[in-house]
Amino acid sequence: MARAYARANQSGRIALAPLVAMAVIALGLAIGYWLLSHQPHVERRPAASQPPPSVELARVQRGPVAPQITGYGRAIAARETQVATRVGGRLEAFAEGVEPGRVVESGALLATLDADDYRLAVRSAEAALAQAQADLAVERGEQIQAQNDYQAFGRQLSSERRALVLREPQLKAAQAAVDSAQVALESAQLELARTRIEAPYRGMIEERLVGPGGSVAANTALLSLVDVSHFWLRVSLSNEALGWLDSGTGDTAGSAVTLTSDAWPPGASRRGRVYSVLPSLEENGLMAQLLVRVDDPLALEGPGPALRLGDVVAASFDATPRDDLLALPNAALRDGDQVWTLDDEERLQILDVDVVHRGEHQVLIAADAALADAGRVIVSALAQPREGMALSVVETDNADSDLANQAAHEPEAGAGS
Repeated sequence: MARAYARANQSGRIALAPLVAMAVIALGLAIGYWLLSHQPHVERRPAASQPPPSVELARVQRGPVAPQITGYGRAIAARETQVATRVGGRLEAFAEGVEPGRVVESGALLATLDADDYRLAVRSAEAALAQAQADLAVERGEQIQAQNDYQAFGRQLSSERRALVLREPQLKAAQAAVDSAQVALESAQLELARTRIEAPYRGMIEERLVGPGGSVAANTALLSLVDVSHFWLRVSLSNEALGWLDSGTGDTAGSAVTLTSDAWPPGASRRGRVYSVLPSLEENGLMAQLLVRVDDPLALEGPGPALRLGDVVAASFDATPRDDLLALPNAALRDGDQVWTLDDEERLQILDVDVVHRGEHQVLIAADAALADAGRVIVSALAQPREGMALSVVETDNADSDLANQAAHEPEAGAGS
């Protein structure tokens, strides 16, 4: 009987298990449906408005502008001479003060040769001239006697025989001897004068090439002399830069040039003038070469740093300004030769420009009416520039800079040697 009851109880449990499982599934489905039908509501708010990008400006003004062409040049002598003897002899001495680094005036005595032999040659030539003059005087007396005899003869002779009778050939020979003796005397006097070596122009002694006391032959160089009135500065520039300069002529000076050097005291400079453009290009490139004249380079007549031979200095040229150009900083020029401007409604305008000159710090462009009217050029970068996009201005100290005036003062790159 107990066994029968256990079986009945177990059979009842088996019958209830499916019902419990179905109830659990139904409850899960009900909960899932409720969750899906009651999703949380999120209130959508409008996105916050983004401020327009900020940009920096540079104000443009129309006016005469020009790049300041710069380059580097080396100082060379305008005139350098090796002073040599014209005659041979023993070099007695150099004149007082004829030492390297000293300035000598034009015509000043530099050195003297032993002149004893040349003085004797002059005396000999004077004696020869005196003898020739005496012979001429005797011959003239003979001619007078011949004329008297011919007149007493009373007969007419042919022109050839009459010339022989009147001793005309002998008189011409005597006169020729006098002329020859005169030339010999002048030659001896000239050689005597050449024993004194004088400066051909005002210059500085660069080097003495021989020492006194020794014998020198004719055309022996005694010393090296450099003209101190002016030096040349040989500068290499691009052909494009030459179009902005006045090369000058023989009568008029060219563009002014300011010279500076790191070796000079701070703020020191020299002035020069473009003299000419050389016909040949630079050996190591395609740069044009020009000469700048610098007067009183060693500052012997006035204050200023000395420009010495071989110095390499920076040259800043005063270019010829033009009225039909505008000056912009390099940051204002975009790819494709475009410029961004800001109109009166603070919106971006993109303009195409014609670039005339590209410098290291600024560019010169052809004057454009639209750009001149806009006046405000953007120098800041924009990630995604679009025509008409709204912008805001960042106030800076350079926002209202006058670029036309900057063109006359800010250095622009030309080309260095």
